[in-house]
Amino acid sequence: MKIAIFHDYFGAIGGGERVVVMMAKILHADIITTDTDAIKKIDPSVHVISLGKTIRFPPLKQISASIKFFSCDYSKDYDFFIFSGNWAHYAAHRHHPNMWYCYTPVRAFYDLYPTFLSRQDFVTRQFFRCWVFLHGWFDQRSVTHIDRIIAISRNVQNRVLQYHHRVADMIYPPVDTSLYWCQEYGDFWLSVNRLYPEKRIELQVEAFRQIPEEKLIIVGGYAQGDHASDYAEKIGLNLPPNVTLRGEVTEGELRDLYARCRAHICTAINEDYGLTPLEAMASGKPVVAVNEGGYLETVTELTGLLVEPNVNKIAGAVRFISQDPARYREKCFSRAKEFDIAEFRNQVEATLPGSGKNEHL
Repeated sequence: MKIAIFHDYFGAIGGGERVVVMMAKILHADIITTDTDAIKKIDPSVHVISLGKTIRFPPLKQISASIKFFSCDYSKDYDFFIFSGNWAHYAAHRHHPNMWYCYTPVRAFYDLYPTFLSRQDFVTRQFFRCWVFLHGWFDQRSVTHIDRIIAISRNVQNRVLQYHHRVADMIYPPVDTSLYWCQEYGDFWLSVNRLYPEKRIELQVEAFRQIPEEKLIIVGGYAQGDHASDYAEKIGLNLPPNVTLRGEVTEGELRDLYARCRAHICTAINEDYGLTPLEAMASGKPVVAVNEGGYLETVTELTGLLVEPNVNKIAGAVRFISQDPARYREKCFSRAKEFDIAEFRNQVEATLPGSGKNEHL
């Protein structure tokens, strides 16, 4: 069976991009995308077809990606199609049978619409409203062409039901635990995320400003043309001396940082799922996460601390875990194993036509 996975773009490395590559390797699938800038940093061995570059300016980037997917036609080249991301499923009207592996309904259109709106000046706000109204209608229409939706978490399942009025199955994204190890509990904490406003990286920066005896390394970048450029620049200003922005790193460098860090921190708003806490746990490292969203499905009191999205609470949790991070080691390893790639492989293969397991997810 020939399988194609449509993914928005590889302009920056995130959990979604890493999951797509893992899925492509499991299913021996081709990846059809737009921008391919970051794919070689993940795994250059996968076969990638580019629909062409997007316009590097929001929301023209998102609109151009949507048009490219809507206009393409690979219906005669493959037997099954998987859509990954916010815009790739616009190709669904031509490509059946299909499945959408849904990271989340577009948050700027739905649950984070008020947040995005509040960040705009008066003029930009009017354009933003028009874009969301028009593109949001197109988004809803495209979802009607999806044969099956599989959400990445219970949190996203609920959003799919609320905003698209569809019942979704659920398969957690995996962590390949065989690739991670614990070398030491070093002298720095690690944060791994795209530099997007919804990741609330400012909470991490301000928390570590309060605890100068601790160090924080922030890994991640952003795709040109996303909504994040101003935010990323702002985060880089006036950093305390104990906080370092590393930008994007290779997968090997990232795993090395996990292996040597003291612990991991993540603060995203109502995170869809959150792959990085599991990568940290696979490295034997405890996690401080905000007490909301997908983190509730992975982080437990045995593997770290869930705290309110408050600078003082986060700083206190960092101090507490730093006293003895190694005591979480074995529970972290065990928890990560529950999300290992072997189970993901079985569940994804069960979604394929003719597997005989489709009804049992």
